[in-house]
This record gives sequence, structure tokens and C-alpha cells, in this order.
Amino acid sequence: MLMKMSSLFVRTLREDPADAEVASHKLLVRAGYIRRAAPGIYTWLPLGLKVLAKVEQIVREEMDAIGAQEVHFPALLPKEPYEATGRWVEYGPNIFRLQDRKGADYLLAPTHEELFTLLVKDLYSSYKDLPLALYQIQTKYRDEARPRAGLIRGREFIMKDAYSFDVDDEGLERSYELQRQAYQRIFDRLGLEYVIVKAMSGAMGGSRSEEFLHPTPIGEDTFVRSPGGYAANVEAVTTPTPEPLAVDGLPPAEVLDTPDSPTIDTLVDAANRLHPRPGRPWTAADTLKNVVLALTHPDGRREVVAVGLPGDREVDLKRLQAALEPAEVEPATDDDLKGRPELVKGYIGPGVLGPNGAPRGDDGDSPDGAMRYLLDPRVSPGTAWITGADLDGKHVFGLVAGRDFTADGTIEAAEVREGDPAPDGSGPLELARGIEIGHIFALGRKYAAALDLKVLDANGKAVTVTMGSYGIGITRALAALAEANADDKGLVWPMRVAPAHVHVLATGKDQAVFDTAARLAGELEAAGLEVLYDDRPKVSAGVKFADAELLGVPLSVVVGRGLADGVVEVRRRASGEREEIAPDAVVARVRDLVDQALAG
Repeated sequence: MLMKMSSLFVRTLREDPADAEVASHKLLVRAGYIRRAAPGIYTWLPLGLKVLAKVEQIVREEMDAIGAQEVHFPALLPKEPYEATGRWVEYGPNIFRLQDRKGADYLLAPTHEELFTLLVKDLYSSYKDLPLALYQIQTKYRDEARPRAGLIRGREFIMKDAYSFDVDDEGLERSYELQRQAYQRIFDRLGLEYVIVKAMSGAMGGSRSEEFLHPTPIGEDTFVRSPGGYAANVEAVTTPTPEPLAVDGLPPAEVLDTPDSPTIDTLVDAANRLHPRPGRPWTAADTLKNVVLALTHPDGRREVVAVGLPGDREVDLKRLQAALEPAEVEPATDDDLKGRPELVKGYIGPGVLGPNGAPRGDDGDSPDGAMRYLLDPRVSPGTAWITGADLDGKHVFGLVAGRDFTADGTIEAAEVREGDPAPDGSGPLELARGIEIGHIFALGRKYAAALDLKVLDANGKAVTVTMGSYGIGITRALAALAEANADDKGLVWPMRVAPAHVHVLATGKDQAVFDTAARLAGELEAAGLEVLYDDRPKVSAGVKFADAELLGVPLSVVVGRGLADGVVEVRRRASGEREEIAPDAVVARVRDLVDQALAG
């Protein structure tokens, strides 16, 4: 069906929406692809749905090609399966919960591991039924605290989630690799640049996890890569741990006066003024700072912990959050620290933390006991530090890890810096930002065990099925495409996902212009092309050109003043190239350009 601008449900805007921060959000709204319904929730308009359907079709084709079968689950789900896996509590405030008129608990699904697992349990019972791969493309819901960037972080979004089911770990490895390769083909066909990075499994669980990130300055995820090929989400970067140092012959720790030095900068200054050492001055890297944080667990329990790290590093809350999921992390408040007089602000040291502090209460975190103490891997046995002496205006010099203090464990909480060594020794790290467009997990048996999904193996023994989970953010991928394919005039869609292949514009007042444009639009459509025809009779050429550039259809056929000389103009949106040709040559030329673009 030929789309005509005179009847198409679209209104373009000349001004950016007030709440839009990034180009994709601004342009998708201005071009009439989406409209805001509520914070983080968007209505899809006809042009937007056409692009969305093309993205979904590419995903479907590649999923079908590896033998995955499509199903469709409801979005409104009962509480019980999520309670069985622990995620009803683990999700905390991040899911939408509701009750029916009888008081039964439900949720709007953020993801569907539990339902896929139960479906397979209901229908399959033998190893002969496996391997199996199922997928769906469906709307998901998460109660984002701060929805932003339009479709990139919303409360309602469309996702493709697939799941593999195998009898053993070798089968899972094969299924994981099939999905991984399918993802590469999907993003290649979409024309989206991507980097595959090591990632944290987090609350999803599993032995292996990788993200597909689209590099862009507006991305919310930070990732690293090295010249030797190492790539990881910053949350998954591990710190090379120094070998333990010998402590024999090291002088004993000494408490020294360091008045008015509650910060790292003032401490370094005081140390160099009052207690200089031969050889080189003290630096922030010689200090150990202890940061007190508060964890809110999914059950509402509040826990105060301390993290020790070199003073020249800052705590990265996203890395810390990833390490401590599903708890939520924030700096400790004054209320959190009530009843803990041993914590002297600005002078906190290991002496009152973790195993070095007072005995713990039965809950492991009572006001009268020691809080958990976790150390950055750089604070390794035998390293000596300047750190708080737990007395106002005093620090302890030469406090040796492993000799003078210990901790409850290590944690990756410190910021990753440009130039840090890659964990695999492949060179210095480069930092970049990206949008997560896909995530794959080797889940293992977490969900199958919780929901008792077993099959009989070749020996007639019941074995727990092993699973993989594979997600693509469909609406995120569309936003990433819009972000990557735009200029100062509007969107510039790749041919494979554009709402139409060609935009025919009648730019004149003569009836001959409109008759020729209408004939060309019809012939192009009859040739199997998708056509948008701007047939508006009382709209100026300037407005039509501006709208065409904003909408971003890859090719335009402009019928206007040149018609008197027997030519029309074919324009390429991406390159700006223009060529004049006879009207009778338009269909063949446009067909050729479209075929070239789709084959590329």
C-alpha cells in the first residue's frame, strides 16, 4: 500500500522535545516515529513501527536459521515461579508488582527464564527431545528509577529473548556458540558497529557471560579493550594481583600526628611536611583509604560495609554494584553510622574494620560488632600503607597488609583507568563507552534446578537440564541505529531498516509535476519497492525537503522544476549525491540503487 504524506499519521517537529538529551531521542520524536506517553514509556507511530518490524524480521530470520523456534509468553505473570528461583525478592524495587481482585500477586515480566523453563518441563522429558532452542520477541517491563535517553533506557521495551536447553555442558557450549554467531550476523546485517566484551553474570547467574556493545559517546556502559584483543565491560575487569611481598625486616607500623588531614590530598601534604621520607615524596598511591558504604538487600535489610583501596583510586559504584548484586549500593549516611563511634570520619583505618575490629553480633552486622571489610586486590599481602589510625588527627604509617591487618575478602570496586594493564597481559587498556544491544549467558542449571527441569538420559537416569539465555534489546538496537545514522538535518536510515526505500517528492504547483510524481510513485511500488509519496498540494518545496531529510528515507526522487527540461532528480540521503535522469529511467535506476544497498 502506497504511503502518502497527505494521509500518513505523522507530524514532524522543528524543535527538539524538552526532555530529550540524545540525538536518537530528539530525532525519533521530531520525525514522528515515537511519542512519549509517560517517563520511559513511548507510543509507536506508523513510521516507527515499520522500522521496528524490519529490525525484528532480521532477528527472526537469524534465530530461525539456527533452528530456534518462536513462542510468545504473556507479559503478566504469576509470582510463584519467580519466588521459586528467588528473583521475586532479588529484583527488589526494579519490577512492577500488582495484585488481582482476589489479592493474588503478579508481576509485569522483566524477563522470562522461569516461564521458558516451566514450558519445557511441561512438554519434554527425554534427552531425545534435546537440544532445544526457543525464543520470543516481546515487551518487557522494569521500574527504572531514572529512565533516560528515550528508547535507550525505558520502563517498557521490546526484547528478543532466547533460551537453549541441553543435556550436558558440551551441548550448552555448542548452543552458546550458535547463538553468539547468530548475534554477529544480526548486527552485521543491521549495519551496527559492535564490540563483544566479557561481562558479569550478575543476578542471572551462570559460568559465562558476554555483552554486545555498540560504541558511542552517549553509551551508559563503559568498556575496555587492549591492543592484544582483550575486551570487557568495566564491571568485569579483574585487577592483576601482585605477588605477596616478604614482610621480614619491615619496620613496625607507627602512629603519627597528621593534624587537619581528613582527605587524601591533605594527608599527602601533611605526610610530606611532617614526616618526609628519603628517596621520594609520599603520594596518594602510598595511602589506603577506607570508604564506608551501605547495601540495601532485596529483603530490605540494610548492611554497612567498608571497602579499602589505594588512595589514588576512586570507588566505582557501578563496579561495586555488579560485585554485590542483587544488593543496591550507596554511600553510607549519618543514620547508617549511628552507634559506631569507632568510625572517626576522615581517619578510619583497618583497625576497627572486619576481622580486625570488635566481635560481630549474631547477624554479622550488629551496631556493636565489626562491619564487613573488603579490600582492593592491589592491597596484597606485604604491601605497606599510610592509613587512618581511628583517632582524630592521626594516621598510621607502615601498616602492612597480612601482617598488621586482614580483611573478609577482596572486591573489584576501584575505578579502571586508561592505561591500566589488561588482566591477560595483552597491553594497556583503552576506555570507551557503548550501548548494550545484546547479552548472552551460559546459565547452567540455576533455573532448571530451582524449577526441577529434568530429563531422562540415555541410561534412563534423571539429569538436570543445562540452559543458556540470549537477549537482544530490539528497541535499544533501533535507538542505536538512529544514533549512529543521523546528521544535523535528521535521520539517515540504512536501506535494510528504513520505513521506505524511496521518498517521492512533488515540489511544484503545476499539475504535471503531481501527475508525474504520482505515476513514478505507483511504478516504483509496482516494481516491488517501498515508497513514501509526498503528495501534499499546499506545502512548499522547502518544507518537503526539510521533512524528507528529517525522516531519513535513503533515496529521494524529486519531481519539480527540472520536469520542464525532461528530468527529475534522484538524491541519496547519506552521501548527498544527486543525479538528474529522465522520468522513464527512474524505476530502473532506483531499483538498482536499492538492490546494491541491500546486497552490501
